[in-house]
Amino acid sequence: MITNFNQLYDTVRTQPMKRLIAAWAVDDHTINAARFAVEKGIVSAILVGDEKKIKEVCALEKIDSSIFTIVHVAEELKAISTAVEMINNGEGDILMKGLCSTDKYMRAILNKERGLLPPKAVLSHVTVVSASTYPKLIIVGDVAVIPAPDLNQKIAITNYVIATARALGNEKPKVALLAATEQMLPGMQACVDAAMIAKMADRGQIIGALVDGPLALDVAIDMESAITKKLTSPVAGDADCIVFPNIESGNVFFKAVTKLAKGELAALVMGAKVPCVLTSRGDSTVSKLNSIALAALMAR
Repeated sequence: MITNFNQLYDTVRTQPMKRLIAAWAVDDHTINAARFAVEKGIVSAILVGDEKKIKEVCALEKIDSSIFTIVHVAEELKAISTAVEMINNGEGDILMKGLCSTDKYMRAILNKERGLLPPKAVLSHVTVVSASTYPKLIIVGDVAVIPAPDLNQKIAITNYVIATARALGNEKPKVALLAATEQMLPGMQACVDAAMIAKMADRGQIIGALVDGPLALDVAIDMESAITKKLTSPVAGDADCIVFPNIESGNVFFKAVTKLAKGELAALVMGAKVPCVLTSRGDSTVSKLNSIALAALMAR
């Protein structure tokens, strides 16, 4: 089982190389992440954007621009749509967000005529977090795409975090369905949805994982808290995956881990035709590189 990002790189290098297409890749973080991914043998990289800006960044960062294929598109929106079109044409296995804003990137993916969303698919964000205080990677969702997931969307998110954990070599991941409490409170929708999804897993409607909820964050990841509260659960204290009840709780969690606890992350949008790397414009080069490696692992 992969428990850190170095192991992820080692695993991806043993697989056939994937093709990365980066949309509006005109910033140093994106270009450096693509450079390191190419140098590590994870992907080949196509940068879509203003060629002059790309080469200026390469010169400043002392990067040989010839290691990339550069597709010159001088305007941001056109660069994003061009990158998506190239994916649809079979020219790449992974899409990556460059300096463009998330809403523009997502609109291109969701475009009904020219986007990447299969019929009836749920698009969701999955983040893999490495924190020094936790002995393994934590897979969480959704922290960036679905503001207030309904029951069906939470089921989809649950299946996405399970699929990611299993791709990382965890054959039976433990999934915590988060709420503000581990008590079953009918007046709290997060508790109701969590209990329903947990029972679906008990009945074999969600497979490949141990699923429990509602669980508060402390009992999900801290065994001492679970023991103190006398909670009997196959997941409590040892969660591999966390499904958040809303975007606020998920977003605060992953930013607290990365900014306060200096954790590392990898982030993808799942549900599209290919894995789509979606990190914040403020995320580090390392986070973007981790995300490329995760996407390469998940790509068909």
